[in-house]
Amino acid sequence: MKILYLTKYTRLAGSSRMRSYQYFPYLEKAGMQVTIKPFFDNAYLKDFYAGKKNISAVLKSYVRRLGVLFSVFSYDRVVIEKEIFPFLPALAEWMLKRLGIQYIVDYDDAIFHNYDQSANPIIKKFLGNKIAKVMRFSGTVVAGNKYLADYATRSGAKNIEIIPTVIDLERYPVKNSDSDVVLPPNVILSGVEGRAGERSASENNQKFVVGWIGTKTTFEKHLLPCKDWIKALQIQDPNIRFHIVGITEDMDLGKNVQYIRWTEETEVAEILKMDIGLMPLQDSKWEKGKCAYKLIQYAACGIPGVASDVGMNREVTVPGETGILASADEEWIQAIKTLKSNTELRHQIGRNARKKVEERYCIQQTSTKWLEILNH
Repeated sequence: MKILYLTKYTRLAGSSRMRSYQYFPYLEKAGMQVTIKPFFDNAYLKDFYAGKKNISAVLKSYVRRLGVLFSVFSYDRVVIEKEIFPFLPALAEWMLKRLGIQYIVDYDDAIFHNYDQSANPIIKKFLGNKIAKVMRFSGTVVAGNKYLADYATRSGAKNIEIIPTVIDLERYPVKNSDSDVVLPPNVILSGVEGRAGERSASENNQKFVVGWIGTKTTFEKHLLPCKDWIKALQIQDPNIRFHIVGITEDMDLGKNVQYIRWTEETEVAEILKMDIGLMPLQDSKWEKGKCAYKLIQYAACGIPGVASDVGMNREVTVPGETGILASADEEWIQAIKTLKSNTELRHQIGRNARKKVEERYCIQQTSTKWLEILNH
């Protein structure tokens, strides 16, 4: 079977890497031939992450995607990540439907709110219902959570499957205790520039690391608003350290903060240095479409998460069992203090969280579901 994947990004972007690229070895092992045609290339992503706007790269992306559409009849299945052409009407998806191509469309974000909640009245008027049409024209909608699936239902999608954003258990060893970590061969522990090096034994015994991982965009939207309580907690307990993975410049969060460059090769090793992982979210419609991926990463390593009481965070986090939910600043501070002071509770929550990942949030479980959808 020949499958065309129209991803939005290359594997440099987390959403495409986790929703599409990590499945390709499983699909190929099952005898499928996978062709990947990302919309945005690596050059665009590097500029984007650096805060640069590359209009030329964007225009080339639209032209390149248009050319790819002429080859769709060469494939048995077409999988689209989110949409064919961002910020254009669903004409391409409508054409595929008219041509009898029952494409599969995949979502891990409430991308429809880019349109129906846009501050631009033109976008809101002419594209507000775009993703509903993309879903309705599809053969199958794959949604990362119930919020996205419910939207697909209201949109009139014929077939809807929920597949969360997951991790590969083979990449995520369990942090059994503060100093007991067994790394698989494909996980790199050191070699990251700056202050991202390995924690020493003395650090493990004396310091307590609260961590966060993400991009600059998600940092500015979700973690930066936590600045006041993060600074306050460092004053209350000087032995608490914060590791911010994915940010390389000082963001004025306090003196006990390390900013660590993210790479795909070292991300798991950086999580293993944490004692607690954070996932704060703003409470908005967009966040309800989030798939709690940070929490799943922490949990995969047996590390308890403290998360906002928003969206899918509530599904992944069973309070007191697989993590702690927090809203007000004082709740965040108290949750971290509780987990720091109660080692057994922290480890038990970590073990429970890992077990939940093994049962529901790993590719070892979800790859079978994808094979069923593609073979249908």
